[in-house]
Amino acid sequence: MNIHEYQAKELLAKFGVPVPAGFAALTVDEAVAAAAKLPGPLYVVKAQIHAGGRGKGKFKELAPDAKGGVRLARNAEEVRAAAADMLGNTLVTVQTGEHGKQVNRLYVTDGVDIAKEFYLALLVDRVTGRVAFVASTEGGMDIETVAHESPEKIQTFAVDPATGFMPHHGRAVAAALGLKGDLAKQAANVASKLYDAFLGTDAAQIEINPLAVTDDGKLLVLDAKVGFDTNALFRHKDLLELRDETEEDPSELEASKYDLAYIKLDGDIGCMVNGAGLAMATMDIIKLNGMFPANFLDVGGGANKEKVTAAFKIILADPAVKGILVNIFGGIMKCDIIAEGIVAAAKEVNLSVPLVVRLEGTNVEEGKKILATSGLAIVPANDLGDAARKIVAEVKAAA
Repeated sequence: MNIHEYQAKELLAKFGVPVPAGFAALTVDEAVAAAAKLPGPLYVVKAQIHAGGRGKGKFKELAPDAKGGVRLARNAEEVRAAAADMLGNTLVTVQTGEHGKQVNRLYVTDGVDIAKEFYLALLVDRVTGRVAFVASTEGGMDIETVAHESPEKIQTFAVDPATGFMPHHGRAVAAALGLKGDLAKQAANVASKLYDAFLGTDAAQIEINPLAVTDDGKLLVLDAKVGFDTNALFRHKDLLELRDETEEDPSELEASKYDLAYIKLDGDIGCMVNGAGLAMATMDIIKLNGMFPANFLDVGGGANKEKVTAAFKIILADPAVKGILVNIFGGIMKCDIIAEGIVAAAKEVNLSVPLVVRLEGTNVEEGKKILATSGLAIVPANDLGDAARKIVAEVKAAA
């Protein structure tokens, strides 16, 4: 689960992380009122969407040369103008894709004089199973370019969970950022607080870009992106209250109601599989046969008929889907239950795209019989390779 920048900063501040003053706003008048609470004379008006690259983004409804989703304002009138431009309009960034995201919230912060910008992030290193720091002296809007063109400027190291964050970790962060003296001490303190926040919230990622040195020698978090481990949210009811469902894909939101692992992709073959590894293999073999998956969907090992029906309907709700491949290996999940769900969903939504089903495992013969006698145009497959070839052929034949 991701949260907005203003929520991330408020959360990090509770752990002692230094952030500039700022207030959220849902209307133009609230944005102006927020600026009035700040010392000024410089303000920053920031669009709040769950995507990076806002500063370089463009609004669909504005002129191509209009400023992006992060703007400086020197008085209340400029704050009002920036807020009026952003609210209700669609911001397109490198992370939103061409469809963009509608801006429904703003964050008005106090402007600061920046001497230097850095990049600092914490994430889970899947190789070591440890929390890792990622640091670079090249912070700011071009960090993606740095990662591609100058990866040597990005340093990474992990923290041993047996010891936790130690003073030498703080010194390592300061050294990676090229800071000395009092700024090195500040960097070590910020890193320590961020580590506490990471563990304390069961975060999956904390990204600070930029971490800035101000002209008066202070280290401040000027932007923050925080995401949490969804599987740990049952321990953090307060964090669940920060969820903004308007920022989530409607299909993914619907899937979460049924505890389905669903991620929308850009392809044209819908996939319904049980097991994450099998789902990945299914997507790979679809691509190997010349087409692209429209989604990742793992129905899990203990799905019932209702859950399978919901999963099937979510796939079919995607207008890009030109065919569906169901790949089930029944262990705890019984093939006849899967078959009943497929038939129920296909009849309810009036299936109009090719459907290939590969079943194997518990009650497989019963499942195949249910499909064969359903009266639906379901194409059976013997194995995964056979299923992929058949769904690609069916889609091309229907085109």
